[in-house]
Amino acid sequence: MNDFETISQLVLKERMYRGRHVKEAADCYFPDATVTTSWQSGPVSTFLGKQPADFNNSLPIVGRFGTPIVHQNGNRAYVELSSTTNHWQMINDVEAVIESYMRLIYRVEQRKNEWKIVDLTSIDEADKIQPAIPGQDLKIDPADVAKLRRSYRFLAYGRIKAGGKISQDLLGTDRKADEDGLYQKAEEWLHEKD
Repeated sequence: MNDFETISQLVLKERMYRGRHVKEAADCYFPDATVTTSWQSGPVSTFLGKQPADFNNSLPIVGRFGTPIVHQNGNRAYVELSSTTNHWQMINDVEAVIESYMRLIYRVEQRKNEWKIVDLTSIDEADKIQPAIPGQDLKIDPADVAKLRRSYRFLAYGRIKAGGKISQDLLGTDRKADEDGLYQKAEEWLHEKD
């Protein structure tokens, strides 16, 4: 395989392993990697094998991914991967499905002839919620979601209802300057001299 194929397979494997909750996900990362998502920001060790408060492993979670877009310069690359995640959750005693649209930005490096992830950061794009059984009422008070950010409004609502916390300062497409800043940093990192 060439580098582009290897890098593409790496990020897709990470998503597959993560969704299956298997230990092989750790093999996709260097030990010093970092991960920033809606529920965690820090070393990869605090991400692997853990889930946020609103995920219940007895209910389904399904992820689907687009084609990875690879930006490579020598032994470094960053990858843009579109992601759609559906997860089932009890909302106000009714089974609901929250569908989240995200863009995952991976930074990967080749060290000792092996490509692995050094950073993963998610950008929330939008989400929606619906009852798992059509016709049921989720009993969502519009006032409860009015001040939540549009890029991850129902993800935030579900997390709060499950007793968890979520920052209102996550990366999202509704704050273009933050989104552009992430891409600028990725480009600068890509072209840094060793």
